[in-house]
Amino acid sequence: MPFIAPPRQRGTLTRPDCEIAYEVAGSGPPLVFAHGLGGCFLSWFQQVAHFAPRYTCVSFSHRGFFPSTAPEGGPDPREYAGDLAALVDHLGLGDIALVCQSMGGWTGVEYALARPGRLRALVLAATTGSLDPRQMREPERGLLADWQAQAMAARAGMLAHNIVPAGGPALARRNPALHHLYAQLDKLTTGFDKEAVRARMGEMRRRPPADLAAAQCPVLFIPGGQDQVIPPFALTAMAPDIPGARVAPIPDAGHSAYFEHAAAFNALVEAFLAEVGHLPAE
Repeated sequence: MPFIAPPRQRGTLTRPDCEIAYEVAGSGPPLVFAHGLGGCFLSWFQQVAHFAPRYTCVSFSHRGFFPSTAPEGGPDPREYAGDLAALVDHLGLGDIALVCQSMGGWTGVEYALARPGRLRALVLAATTGSLDPRQMREPERGLLADWQAQAMAARAGMLAHNIVPAGGPALARRNPALHHLYAQLDKLTTGFDKEAVRARMGEMRRRPPADLAAAQCPVLFIPGGQDQVIPPFALTAMAPDIPGARVAPIPDAGHSAYFEHAAAFNALVEAFLAEVGHLPAE
């Protein structure tokens, strides 16, 4: 028998002020991926290839991110969760498992709270989304100011050496081809100020960690131990305030473990899905 690859289908969802591009690959329980500020739906190629033989994998580009379109004035992250809800309903996915990285965490947290009990699993990788690290417990909260100063200097040093901070120096050194691809995916999105989006995300970051308990869904935090974009200790510190939340670090990963250490990342997500019962049919 010849090998048969999982089916794939691309589409576009029309929203009142933009178009949301998406791809559906595979079949089985729905598994949705929400990318970060430097990505798009293509960023998840290593996850889709792994999970599509057993899951219906849905990757999409947030409004404004290639090849989705942006409304006038650029994308507003406050609209992300509504876009995802519309996409889930458009595709008839029902209750989903959701994997979020960095900016995608804003989508994930707000979607989970807008539809309590409707998420089978929520993965927050290198992100706390709209949960505010300034409201996390001590002693981690006391580490935040020093970490931010150190991380800002580290990111400036990376940029001076042509290294994408969300990829990180270890990725650039160990796998220059993958680092190059990361940078190319980032450059696909143009036409608006990403720093303005980052500022809007900061304005949304007001929720105490305990807010996420209202989502009534299992949560897995995956911090990257070498992350210089989001403090990895914030994910660990927030988990005790969210009933049933787990933490599974990837110690030698930077900000984008899903890209840098895909096999380890996929294994953690797969184990979490099995633990919470979001499994393909036998």
